[in-house]
Amino acid sequence: MSTYLYRQRGIALISSLLLLIIITLLALSMFRSFGTQEKIAGTLREKERALHAADSALQYAEWWLLQGNNTAIGGIACANGVLVASITVGQICLQTPQQVYGSTANVVDTANLPWPIRVEYTPPNMVLGATSANGTPPYFRTPGYYITDLGVAADGAGEAYQIDSYAYGSAASTVAVLESTYEVQQGVVNRGGL
Repeated sequence: MSTYLYRQRGIALISSLLLLIIITLLALSMFRSFGTQEKIAGTLREKERALHAADSALQYAEWWLLQGNNTAIGGIACANGVLVASITVGQICLQTPQQVYGSTANVVDTANLPWPIRVEYTPPNMVLGATSANGTPPYFRTPGYYITDLGVAADGAGEAYQIDSYAYGSAASTVAVLESTYEVQQGVVNRGGL
C-alpha cells in the first residue's frame, strides 16, 4: 500500500505544477489586456475631447455670424493669416478650405492642419500647454474655424455659409474636423438665447 501512495504523490506534484503554470499564464494575459484596454480608453477619450473642442469652435462661428453686422461685411478673398476670435474679429472667405489647399476631393485634408487661414477660438476653461488642476492633459493646439460665403441660400430667404472647424486632443495625432452649412436669414436677430 505504501508503494501506491508514493506513485500518487508524483502525479499530484506534476498536476499541481501544470495547474500553476496555466494560472500564471492566465494572470499574465489578463494584466496585458488591462494595459491594452487602458490605451484604447485613453485614445477614445482624446478623440472625444478633440470632437467636443471642434464642435465648440463650430458653434462659436455660427454664433459669431448672428452678431451685429458680421454677415453684412460679406465674403473676401482671404489671405494667409491667423485671427484670434472675438465679437469684433472674424472673417468670411469667398473660397472654401478645399479650394485654398488644392484638395481634389470635397473634404478637408487633415494633413494641411492647422490651416494657414483661420480664426482661432479658445473655449472657456480649455487648458493649453499645461496639465490642468484636476489632472486633465492639455490640448495640443487652439481650435480653429473657417467660414465660407456660399451665396444665396437655396430657399432664397438668406445667405448660406459653410463652416469648417478643427481641434486637437492632447497630441498632434488626435484631430477632429467638422463641417456645417449654416443659413442666416434676413431680419434674424440674436436675442441672447445661445
